[in-house]
Amino acid sequence: MPWVGVATGFCENELLGRELRLGPRVVISLIDRDPRCKMITLDPDSAAPNPEVLRKVNESHEGMAGLYGAVLAKGTIHAGDPVEVFD
Repeated sequence: MPWVGVATGFCENELLGRELRLGPRVVISLIDRDPRCKMITLDPDSAAPNPEVLRKVNESHEGMAGLYGAVLAKGTIHAGDPVEVFD
């Protein structure tokens, strides 16, 4: 079943417990929510910290952002490969 994400925060929670197929071969099972550390507060271009990011995640989302995945089928993925979500 294809999944179309929404442009709201933490929409990855809708994928917990599901599997992703990336390209023709790679399959990943999304197995758990990710407790965040202060790395998400660092600007990727300047490394300048913004502690408000982690504060917001802690206050509004139990300190969790993102998901852990387990690789079920390995392979090579390329930019532009299709992504499918399965129950």
